[in-house]
Order: sequence, then C-alpha cells, then structure tokens
Amino acid sequence: MTPRIAALWRHPIKGHGREALEKVTLTKGQTMPWDRRWAVAHEMAQANETAWSPCANFSRGAKVPALMAINARCDEASGRVTLTHPDRPDLTFDPENEADSFLTWVRPLMPANRAQSTRIVRVEGRGMTDTDYPSLSLLNLASNDVMTQTMQQEISPLRWRGNIHMSGLEPWVEFDWIDKTVRLGEAELAIREPIVRCLATTANPDTGERDSDTLAALKTHFGHQNFGIYAEVTRSGKIAVGDPIEVLE
Repeated sequence: MTPRIAALWRHPIKGHGREALEKVTLTKGQTMPWDRRWAVAHEMAQANETAWSPCANFSRGAKVPALMAINARCDEASGRVTLTHPDRPDLTFDPENEADSFLTWVRPLMPANRAQSTRIVRVEGRGMTDTDYPSLSLLNLASNDVMTQTMQQEISPLRWRGNIHMSGLEPWVEFDWIDKTVRLGEAELAIREPIVRCLATTANPDTGERDSDTLAALKTHFGHQNFGIYAEVTRSGKIAVGDPIEVLE
C-alpha cells in the first residue's frame, strides 16, 4: 500500500478549534498557512506581537480541556473565523478587531481556578507553533490505531491536533524518519523531532472532557510520551488529501 495523506488540518487560533482542508500550498520555512495564526494569551502571559512565545503563555487544552471540543472555519478573504462548541452558540468574529466578542464567548469554558484569557496575539508572518521554529506536525494513523487497541477505547486522531494525517504506514515507523526528508505531493519536509505530548490529549475532541489517560498509556506500554513528529518545510509546493508520501534517503 502506498503511504498517502489521509487528512489535512489547520488550527487558526492556537488551542481553539480545528479546520479540515482538502489541499494547501506549503512555503519553505513557514508553517501551514493560517495554522496557529493567532494565539490567546492569558492574564499571566509575557507574550506580545513582536516574537514567538512558548505555549505556557497561552490558553490551551492542556489546562482547559473544554477547548478541545472547538471546531473552526476560516474565511480567508474577510479574515473572519467561525467557532463552534457543543456547549456554546456559534460565533463568527474578526480576531484582529473583535477580540472582546471572542473573550466573552470563551469565558464560560474557562475554569475559575485557571488564568483567564485576556487578549489575542498575532506575530506577523509566524504561526505560533509549540516549537520555536515554524513547524508542521505529522501523525501516523496506524500508530493511532495501536493506541485505540492498547487502550481498548476509541482514540480519535483529533486528540493529537496534527496538521497532516498519514495512512498506509506501519505503526510507529514515523519515528525512524527523524533527520530524514519526506516528500508529500510537491513539497518536501525535513523531519526534526518526535512530539512530546501533554494533558490536552486526554480530552475527548467531541465533548471537551478528560476521558482517556493517553499519557499513561504511552509511558506504560511504549516507554515514552511521544506521538507524531515535527517537521519543517524545506521545499515549497502544493499538497492535497490523497497525495503520495515518500521518504527520501
């Protein structure tokens, strides 16, 4: 079976929703377009619009599991984002100019004992990835199937908040790609490192409730807390769902 791109996802507002794509054009040295374009700083954050900041500055699923149930849809022409959540009315807003409406919308999802969301941050030309370099995240669906089997419950791949889902691979083979280059469609990506996972993955992406100890399962059965791999775009090009994947030596 030829390995292929099974799904493409972007997360316009870091930690606040996911959006499925059919195709996208990747650019060397950049994140997926509109992925983590904005991030939501909390009241203790040191982040600003001048540079990348670590994830500890932002509201996210590791601290607020309810955020994991948000879906997003972008209108790139207008710059407006629509968010949906099972416990909130739909919201369409402009993150650049209508942050107050978003903060009002998200407040009921925030636990009272957590630092509250206070503002939306955007660094021009830089997606606010968890890495200090502009990265994309790749997930092997066969590895996710192993997690489902190991934990004896359905583990949605959406728990891992990846950009590129891959099919047609052996489980865990993606960790053998570190320091190699992978071609997907027209683009090429340098595989940098495994993704060390956090509490966000314990929350159900449909309900936003913590219902699965993914971290304990990874540690107990596989000796680590890694799932997926980070990559950098080294050759620009178009990619689409169904495109073949090739590891270049």
